[in-house]
Amino acid sequence: MKTRGSLAFALAFVAMTFAAGLARAADTVELKVASLAPKGSVWAKELQKFGKSVEEKTEKRVKLTFYFGGSQGDERDAVRKMKLKQLDGAAVTAVGLGLIKPSVRVLELPFMFKTEKQLDYVREKMSGDFEKEFDSAGYKLLAWGDVGWTLLYTNQEIKTMDDLKKTKMWVWTDDPIVKTLFTKLDLNGVQLGVPDVFGKLQTGDIDACYGSPVAAVSLQWFTKVKYASEQPISYAIGAIIITNDSWSKISADDQTAITTLANDLDDAMKAAVRKENKKAKKRMEKEGIVFEKIPDDVLKEIEKQGKDSWDDLVGNLYDQDLLDKVKKYAAEKK
Repeated sequence: MKTRGSLAFALAFVAMTFAAGLARAADTVELKVASLAPKGSVWAKELQKFGKSVEEKTEKRVKLTFYFGGSQGDERDAVRKMKLKQLDGAAVTAVGLGLIKPSVRVLELPFMFKTEKQLDYVREKMSGDFEKEFDSAGYKLLAWGDVGWTLLYTNQEIKTMDDLKKTKMWVWTDDPIVKTLFTKLDLNGVQLGVPDVFGKLQTGDIDACYGSPVAAVSLQWFTKVKYASEQPISYAIGAIIITNDSWSKISADDQTAITTLANDLDDAMKAAVRKENKKAKKRMEKEGIVFEKIPDDVLKEIEKQGKDSWDDLVGNLYDQDLLDKVKKYAAEKK
């Protein structure tokens, strides 16, 4: 009898332990988050650190699972999958953000900012407004991120506007700002999603592209070009967003903890990306990429058309009041 009693107790204990484990697993909120950032890139590393901190701070009540390298498709696909509840969130560039709230692209207009401090000032001033806009669209804007100064990469020297027009330049399919600018410049743009760029550079279907140095290195685009511009055209940004439906599954206390960690991520991401962009430029130079100054007359034309595009996009991406507000804040921090 004693043996049977001990066995019954042991079985009951195992059953209780198993049940408790299932209960803990059921209480865990898993957030599936997609990103174009390749594994091992500066963005992936910072996001993984953030995910680990979230798990520790919430005692594993919240877990972030990241899908890097465009494994879930381009940013358009990530946005679609969030709407279908196949993904809980995404770490996207402003192009992806613009597919949800086009007005956010006002922060990426060509030649709007001259320094990172100027961008930071304007973004901080307007962050609350954009957070409300995304909330109304069904998303929690958790943390901002940076991509960096956008440079041009080509396989031939750009000495004249005709040289630039002869390039087969990549145009991100979902980027109305670049489409508008390149149309005004009469450039031969080839529309592609980000995951297709490397392959088309390889085959020669395109021979020019654009992006920050760290993006060009992380995505290996720099291995298929010979020249890079010294002067940037714009500053590319991004953010990590979570659907409100998924965010609501997290307890209020854990939401507060994650928001605090997200503020730290915001600062850490900016610092890490800016540092990595400098390293990426040095690596490209070391491996033979020639950084050349865009000739004054060519740059003057690009800048003119870039700034003219600000007004062209009014009523399409944003309203005049929003554009005026960005210009006002930018002027305050020169």
